[in-house]
Amino acid sequence: MIRILLPLIGLALLTVLPNYVSDYGLGLLIGAATYVTLASAWALFSGQTHYISLATVAFYGTGAYTVAVLNEALPYPAVLACAALIGGAMALVVGLSTLRLQGVYFVIFSFGLAELTRQLITWYEVNVTGTLGRYIFLDITTRQIYWQMLALGAATLALTAWINRSRLGLALRVIGDDETVAAHSGINLARTKLIAFVLSAMILTLAGAITSPRYVYVEPAIVFNPTVSFLTVIMALLGGANRLWGPALGAVPLFLAFEYLSSNFPDTYPIFLGLLFIGVVFLVPNGLLAKLETLTARKAPQTKEART
Repeated sequence: MIRILLPLIGLALLTVLPNYVSDYGLGLLIGAATYVTLASAWALFSGQTHYISLATVAFYGTGAYTVAVLNEALPYPAVLACAALIGGAMALVVGLSTLRLQGVYFVIFSFGLAELTRQLITWYEVNVTGTLGRYIFLDITTRQIYWQMLALGAATLALTAWINRSRLGLALRVIGDDETVAAHSGINLARTKLIAFVLSAMILTLAGAITSPRYVYVEPAIVFNPTVSFLTVIMALLGGANRLWGPALGAVPLFLAFEYLSSNFPDTYPIFLGLLFIGVVFLVPNGLLAKLETLTARKAPQTKEART
């Protein structure tokens, strides 16, 4: 009951928090909620399978562009539904052809997918529509954007918790440990990975769609910024990609650090991010939560010995 009540109380407090912060504070809340959602959605697939994906911004940008194209033709809920379906269909096509790749080959392809998507949309806009950017005119306030993103983040965590307790979660963990053992155990590798990949992609696409009204003006260079993909990976790894609350633990402080560095050191902040990425890989490869659990386990025997 405590594990259920505490998150619900926290969610309730976060829901009313916009009433007590400034516009700048609300912007920080939206950014933090967005990256918590992105990191959690990324970890839903990559955290268990250990497939490092740099395609986050491909789906995020697709969601934003879907809203930019359809916001004047369809009601807003229908636009969000279309964005989720487009992201899922895109992940289905990509997953069927690429989830057999492993290691560095998948990393390279996922990064190339984001760039390919950006270039295709740029080519279409310039050569077919005769323009490069689009305006988004929606009667949605920043508070409504925050509440939508908060709901999506909460749904992502709930979905991840359910998957972790299901046969799908067990299959994903076995695949992450050893695909050969998973195959010999009777696990359908392609289907299992594809389900998780599509679910993750739909959430990433919805995150881009929900955030897009904040941009007002959308173009490929804005919504397909590769920094989004790299930040998402670092956040998930920092907290612990294979833990339920790990991505959220890594996303909030790292987002605040990114905001501070990008505002005060606009020309050099990528250097700090690079050093941080290296530090995460070498110092806490399994995440902060795993490190904390290890330290707690070491202190427990020492405490018992001291008592005896």
